[in-house]
Amino acid sequence: MDIEAAFHVVGEFGPYQKRAVAVLVLAQVYMACQSMLIVLVGSTPEYRIDRQQDGVQFSQHELRQHVTFTEDVDSIVTEWFLIRQQSYKVGLAGSLFFAGLLVGNVVFGPLSDKIGRRPVYLTGLFFEVVFGYVTAFAPSYEVFAASRLLVGLMNGGIGLVCFVLTQEYVGRSYWAMTGTLTSMTFAVGIALFGALGYFIRPWRNLAMVANSSGVLFFLLSVTLPESPRWLYSQGQTERAEEVLCYMAARNGNAANNLTLRRVAKAGDPNHRQTGVLQLLIHPVLRLRTMVLMYACSLVYYGLTLGASEASGSRYLNVAMYGLVELPAYPLCIYFINKHWAGRRKSMASFLCLAGSACLCTMFIPENAGSMLSVTSLALVGKLMVSAAFNIAYVYSSELYPTVIRNAGLGVCSMSCRVGGILAPFVPSMRALHASMPFTVFCVSGLSAGCLGLLLPETLNRPTAETLEELSGPTHGRVLESKPLLYEDEKWKSNHE
Repeated sequence: MDIEAAFHVVGEFGPYQKRAVAVLVLAQVYMACQSMLIVLVGSTPEYRIDRQQDGVQFSQHELRQHVTFTEDVDSIVTEWFLIRQQSYKVGLAGSLFFAGLLVGNVVFGPLSDKIGRRPVYLTGLFFEVVFGYVTAFAPSYEVFAASRLLVGLMNGGIGLVCFVLTQEYVGRSYWAMTGTLTSMTFAVGIALFGALGYFIRPWRNLAMVANSSGVLFFLLSVTLPESPRWLYSQGQTERAEEVLCYMAARNGNAANNLTLRRVAKAGDPNHRQTGVLQLLIHPVLRLRTMVLMYACSLVYYGLTLGASEASGSRYLNVAMYGLVELPAYPLCIYFINKHWAGRRKSMASFLCLAGSACLCTMFIPENAGSMLSVTSLALVGKLMVSAAFNIAYVYSSELYPTVIRNAGLGVCSMSCRVGGILAPFVPSMRALHASMPFTVFCVSGLSAGCLGLLLPETLNRPTAETLEELSGPTHGRVLESKPLLYEDEKWKSNHE
């Protein structure tokens, strides 16, 4: 039998898989705390400078003696006096974290496709915890900034591997649910970090407490097995059978006669080499990657920036930044599993709705009420693009074969970081025209939605395990997904 049929024997989402997925999903809370850490530990409180004469610039040492912080905030700004000429260092620390995310996406994805999901995930999580404690106990800004780069490197890498493991531990019919739960828990983690920051004000204590949950998740993750799908895609069918039998035993299912179809091993001449280069060489993967990279880039981060420009409590703002995404995820689960919507139409529709919400902001007068304002429409756009962003992750994992899934997700996620770098510059386009930023977001959303329609539907279609399955005579077309096999015909007959 193939790997999908084996999961029907083992149990697609049995008790053991529920526990394993729960560990991986809850680990998103830890990763969310690390992602948002700089927002609170880098807070700049109100301050005044005593006895400064016009035209006289204090040196950094003299500035420390004349600055008085008038707001009760403990952060890296108050400890290392990162104000005036030194204020750029706060943003630099945040940029270094995102730079680490970008590199981690590119490096860890192909690495986990080559040596396995489990060792890469455990190693990355271990070092993220270690570097997280370096952040909390950093003796200087330079050490702090370097630790944020390294934490970002690990966070970006294991985030992808963690997401893929939640998919590859379960049957195909549960991929949408586990993928959505992962994104939803990350949003909840952002909100929880805002609450944690409210109760724990000293920045070192906050960094240490936020990082300590990683120790628990690492200990819980040590017992997780390797992905049976990855083992099968590498030709290690004996090990894949062992893992599947292990799962079946803990699910209470008998799998004595579980035998997988033998495939070529990674070292065999008939086994095609995989890697990031295949995303450019392979005609099917090349177009899919180009479309997904565009769909996942500027739109999400641009609307996130536009919807989160709010005054008030910084802790409430951080919490709302996460909570505003939560209504999007039930919408995802509902639509992407409906045969009349599916992955392709749902992602394209949500992207177009996000772009349309931005378009509507250009026709709202400045004195409009609170129910119909630029801010409310921007939040609607944020909801829509959050739904599309979540679908894009689930959709991408189904469009890429198992042997190159992490590499593909890594490249697409890398494009998100590029979008995150470009998005802060869009608001500066208001100098040309007040509506210019939302015009850019509108065009990005609508064009990404239209391009998404070029991709094949994957709902209830078999997922490719190897590149050879995409290269056969029935899969040669660039936009072709796997053909309607027996399972697809049976599904169609049940819904007609």
